[in-house]
Amino acid sequence: MASDRRLLVLDDDPTGSQCVAGIDVAFDDDPALPVGVLTEPGSTCFVLTNTRALDEDEAVAMNRRILRGVLDGGVPARGLHVVSRSDSTLRGHVIAEPLALAEELADHDIEVDAIILCPAMIEAGRFTEGDIHYAMVDGTAVEVGETDFARDATFGFTHSDLREFLQERSGGAVRAAEVLSIGLDDIRSGGPARVREILAGARDRRWVVVNATEYSDMEVVAEAIGELEAKGRTVITRCGPSFVRPLAGQSGARVVDPETITIPEGRLDHGLVVVGSHVGLTTTQLRAVQARGTLVEVELEVPSLLDERRAEHLEAVVATVRETLERDDCVVYTSRDLVSTDDPAESLAIARSVSDAVVEVVQRVRDARPAWVVAKGGITSHEVAASGLGIRRAEVEGQFWAGQVSLFSAREAPEEVMGMPYVVFPGNVGGEQALADVVDTLTAAVAR
Repeated sequence: MASDRRLLVLDDDPTGSQCVAGIDVAFDDDPALPVGVLTEPGSTCFVLTNTRALDEDEAVAMNRRILRGVLDGGVPARGLHVVSRSDSTLRGHVIAEPLALAEELADHDIEVDAIILCPAMIEAGRFTEGDIHYAMVDGTAVEVGETDFARDATFGFTHSDLREFLQERSGGAVRAAEVLSIGLDDIRSGGPARVREILAGARDRRWVVVNATEYSDMEVVAEAIGELEAKGRTVITRCGPSFVRPLAGQSGARVVDPETITIPEGRLDHGLVVVGSHVGLTTTQLRAVQARGTLVEVELEVPSLLDERRAEHLEAVVATVRETLERDDCVVYTSRDLVSTDDPAESLAIARSVSDAVVEVVQRVRDARPAWVVAKGGITSHEVAASGLGIRRAEVEGQFWAGQVSLFSAREAPEEVMGMPYVVFPGNVGGEQALADVVDTLTAAVAR
């Protein structure tokens, strides 16, 4: 596939680039980074905003600031397709973020005709059919409104029909009856011409739902959007990870293995795993790694991080990690018992204190030049990359499985980090042995 569109992807979580390869990702929200990437037609740049962790006003402000900086930095508005990349199970600021982007484009004299909603993530079993969005749960396709995802404390919802979902999440500002739908029959029987016909009826920021159960469905829609954009129409997208691939002009997955992973010269023979996520699957995967006995374990004891023992404990952990990396692979993990209180503000402060400790350990051991680093957990992976390793921009090299668990190499970072393989491993992804398998692949690359 080929496309001349420039694609700016504002990603509300660090894991959204797991369906593409050979694409730049900015871990810093400085607009100068995507401006530098989007110099040529056909280029794509992700910017990690982490706005799913922000309140709505903060998320809106960040989206507008980054897009404003990109446009003011010289990237032409015409030919720029802006993507608000988010969760394939419909969590996040679904309405507010695309509208913020539309407002910013309007301030630059570009009126948005259509807002596409395509939340599919094919590899994870999230797809849309008959306007109903589904998620695979224990091997069964379940309407997303019936899953635990819909009971999210911050972004909960009840409707699985995407038109009704938009009405629900907008508080009625978007009427379900006015949402356009691109059905599977439209795509598969009518092709790009039929999709163009539907999209041609979209004006004034009209929402359009895309049904898709496989990549070929999204490829047809992406082709039709490109043809309309070439005629001067403006479309922005709110989507899960999968739709970014055809929008970026890519097809197929790039799966990495020991033969395709390069360890730069001058690095140690051993690597570091950093585990911050506390979801149940992460704990199970950590135990599987421990059962293989392939990593030396170093525990960050959360109670010791929250009182006068903090500095001494961090000093001891850093010294142990540095010494261990000279002779073996190492995993640093926070103690699995959550420490929290009934006060939400105090609980948040505890979580931040623990996260800061994880980052500090990475900061203080990175000059030891580990062969590779794996960060487990979405928020952890962003903090470790941006603050711990000092990565501003990296390239997605590929994934360990099609569409899941991305391998990055730093392109703008401190000298001791440049080129080092860095793995972003979401907290709730993969089977019981997945983390252990990633470690085995990396150690095999070192031994090659």
